[in-house]
Amino acid sequence: MDIKKVLNQLGITENNSGTSTGQQWMESDAKVITSSSPVDGKEIAKVSTTSAEDYEKVISTSAGAFLFWRNVPAPKRGEIVRQLGEALRLNKENLGILVSYEMGKSLQEGLGEVQEMIDICDFAVGLSRQLYGLTMHSERPDHRMYEQWHPMGIVGVISAFNFPVAVWSWNTALALVCGNVCVWKPSSKTPLCAVACQHIIASVLKANDMPEGISALITGNPVGDLINNDPRIPLVSFTGSTRVGRLVSSAVAGRFGRTILELGGNNAIIVSKDADLDIAIIGAAFGAVGTAGQRCTSTRRLIIQEDIYEDFKNKLVKAYGQLRIGDPLDQHNHVGPLIDKAAVAVYLEAIEKGKAQGANFIVEGGVLEGGAYGSGCYVKPCIAEVKNHYQIVQEETFAPILYVMSYKTLEEAIALQNGVPQGLSSAIMTLNLREAELFLSTNGSDCGIANVNIGTSGAEIGGAFGGEKETGGGRESGSDAWKGYMRRQTNTINYANKLPLAQGIKFDL
Repeated sequence: MDIKKVLNQLGITENNSGTSTGQQWMESDAKVITSSSPVDGKEIAKVSTTSAEDYEKVISTSAGAFLFWRNVPAPKRGEIVRQLGEALRLNKENLGILVSYEMGKSLQEGLGEVQEMIDICDFAVGLSRQLYGLTMHSERPDHRMYEQWHPMGIVGVISAFNFPVAVWSWNTALALVCGNVCVWKPSSKTPLCAVACQHIIASVLKANDMPEGISALITGNPVGDLINNDPRIPLVSFTGSTRVGRLVSSAVAGRFGRTILELGGNNAIIVSKDADLDIAIIGAAFGAVGTAGQRCTSTRRLIIQEDIYEDFKNKLVKAYGQLRIGDPLDQHNHVGPLIDKAAVAVYLEAIEKGKAQGANFIVEGGVLEGGAYGSGCYVKPCIAEVKNHYQIVQEETFAPILYVMSYKTLEEAIALQNGVPQGLSSAIMTLNLREAELFLSTNGSDCGIANVNIGTSGAEIGGAFGGEKETGGGRESGSDAWKGYMRRQTNTINYANKLPLAQGIKFDL
């Protein structure tokens, strides 16, 4: 594969600047982020970082662009987002390859991530004509009440490496049709994917004679702190770890800004004795090893009814024996690499902690070395029998480590499912209608996502995406998540020839 050819086709050439970014794909070593692929360990390119001075220019430009953009009619904003979707369609293959190579996920997943971008653009186009408010009856005669939604201003988007393009699009497509402008700070582990996206959206905006600053890109970890502490940015959408999310939330709340937080997940599948075991095996295996366990929705825990525990465990071990680990661009492989060697170290540490706390590994882990695994980032997906209260089980480890345990009653299983600090995604495998309904009831899963007969991993853009507890409570993508990018205003109009006061108060002069 000629990755530089892919970059060129995405509009990224040596020393070319990104619009509204101050970024360059560079060959020098000054103030740069080096992007290397976990697939083969090779350096791809260098991307210049954003200085404090550049940051000020970007924010100033974006603030000016907002004054223009908010007055563009919402359907017209939707038309530009529609064109973004079309541009992504034209670039789907190359962008999908870049996502796969720079991040390390399978090519199918890379292409699927770009398809999510296209889908959210389609969703946003329709939304641009549906930014509805409500009308209310006033208690005062000859008065009318209604509410409407207004754009907020600059939306800061801080995204993670595991979905280097999709999460940006979830936020940006909605924020743009709502009348906001966006400043994106991507993960420093996948900067080229962000540069490619910025080139694509910049070309669409330029073709429509739109001003600089509607969509901007900044890079480098220090600028994340600048976003969090900047009162000119009323909303920050952050995707990442719970630890960093706490810092972001504290900083933004300290200046009375708003956040959309998509943090850690510690997701479980309950496997009932009434489950279709063939479906359950596929859901559990893909949920645990897809993207090498580096999804916030990855399956971390498997809670299996005791009557089928041994049988299901044996089937799962057999399924793991059939996994093919290797180059994610080879569509015959199931599992690619972790993002970098630091992630490998966290994986190994989690295994050691698990063993020290009593975990029994029925499928052993380890690092694959040599030959096609020369990057040092390929690891073995592993399975451990545990108790839910083990400290390591209570934590999220971004790696293909699956913890299994048994239960007697569904009420016990739900308690185990909910008995972790995180609350993102959950699932039950059952053909029993009563079990399914209980799992989805008030007494069931406490997660933002609860599925029946599908796994925890993956979500459609039509539904709001996010979770509870230490997952942060944020919602992105579909449903009415658009409201998170707008400010609500209640309006009362008096068309009488006098001024009656609310609650019948008398104030005569």
